[in-house]
Amino acid sequence: MPAIDTYLRQVLERDGSDLHFIAGDLPRIRQYGELKPLAAEPLAADAVKAALYEIMPKLSVERFEAKDGTDFAYSLPGAARFRVNVMRQLNGMGGVFRAIPSKARTAEELQLPDSVKNLCRVNNGLILVTGKTGSGKSTTLAALIDDINTREKGHILTIEDPIEFVHQRKNCLISQREIGVHAASFASALQSALREDPDVILVGELRDLETMSIAVTAAEMGILVMGTLHTNGAAATVDRLVNAFPADKQPHVRTMLSTSLRGVVSQQLIPRADKKGRVAALEILVNTPAVANLIRQGKLDQLENAMQSGSATGMRLMDTAIQQLLEQRLITGKDAYRKAINKSRFEQYRE
Repeated sequence: MPAIDTYLRQVLERDGSDLHFIAGDLPRIRQYGELKPLAAEPLAADAVKAALYEIMPKLSVERFEAKDGTDFAYSLPGAARFRVNVMRQLNGMGGVFRAIPSKARTAEELQLPDSVKNLCRVNNGLILVTGKTGSGKSTTLAALIDDINTREKGHILTIEDPIEFVHQRKNCLISQREIGVHAASFASALQSALREDPDVILVGELRDLETMSIAVTAAEMGILVMGTLHTNGAAATVDRLVNAFPADKQPHVRTMLSTSLRGVVSQQLIPRADKKGRVAALEILVNTPAVANLIRQGKLDQLENAMQSGSATGMRLMDTAIQQLLEQRLITGKDAYRKAINKSRFEQYRE
């Protein structure tokens, strides 16, 4: 059994999300958002190097030795998969393992609002799920893909770096491609995807202008495209997408987005009040005629006002989502204040 497996099993037993396996430091687990040590002794550089080389695929070894860093997926059979980043650092090598459940959770299990579930009940357009690293974006997207896989008969194509959730075929044909293994880049894989008769394309990350451009075009062509961005806030996501393009192209992009964008879900995870995990707070933007008009006219600073007055269509701001979780006593006032955008709304909970 590979040496790393002992640590990874402890992560799963403690319901952790990440393992930090860094030479010269204690092995640590991220449990419900907090880093906690797994042992009292720092990891020796030689032991870390041996443990990581033991599980790295040949291609990842080559990439690591050329670029001092690599990403790949690692499986504990029957238990879970892990998204792995291996890098060099001051005291030697290090690896960070993100746990991915072996089975995607359903939209019902995640208790996703109807307005989010309804986003994937259309057959074309662009759906964006945003938030910082570790905010549960992949879990939400996997639930939406699972929902489509259960209801529809079509071709779902995922482009990821690396492949996280492995989807079993239900009603849909599913093709999963990994950057660096099955394709050179997100942009090249997405360009190729347009010729592979997909009904749904999941893009792991819209990380550059070319990928964004092809994704918006694909959504215009009648494909349902889902992707992630590392932005905070639904309105900021639309702004970031538009401003990624040169100034002379922005009016055209705004027009395309006004018709093809289905919605934006911006999320963060907040520790539960009972200390038994974390709960997701979701900010939701739905592309109603009023929102489409604001996007087309470039009045992106008014999107938050539209979201505030659009609760009837399922829209809500992050602070409203946090307020609801607080009223349901799922989170503490202290955490509500810490995670809020407008702190003054939760000032009474400040310590």
